[in-house]
Amino acid sequence: MHEIDRVIAAFFAAFDNRSGAAPGLAALPGLFLPGAIIVKRAAGVAEAMTMDQFIAPRAALLTGGRLVDFHEWETEAETTLADGLALRVSRYRKAGVMDGAAMAGGGRKHTSLVRTEAGWRIASVTWEDDA
Repeated sequence: MHEIDRVIAAFFAAFDNRSGAAPGLAALPGLFLPGAIIVKRAAGVAEAMTMDQFIAPRAALLTGGRLVDFHEWETEAETTLADGLALRVSRYRKAGVMDGAAMAGGGRKHTSLVRTEAGWRIASVTWEDDA
């Protein structure tokens, strides 16, 4: 379970740009299986993305100066294991400064992981921010 905890922690840490730090988005592909899918659900609509489609707008936002001092973190988690498969259900919070105004929020993430020869990798992430 510790390796799964490390993968999830690295996923959340990739978006941290507090105190002017560069976000670690380049590490994301190494955490995921090739062909992994990321799904954001908002206003009743599900948007499925590839890794590149997911990273590009977040890199622009986190490195372009609009969103600063941002980070998100897991506040609760439950992991279900079945041999080489795992499902992590997380509650998370996020905070930062968007266009000069403080912002904060939270939501839910469901992360499906698979144990590979190289260790645990994310097969999919689905999330929805709180209303």
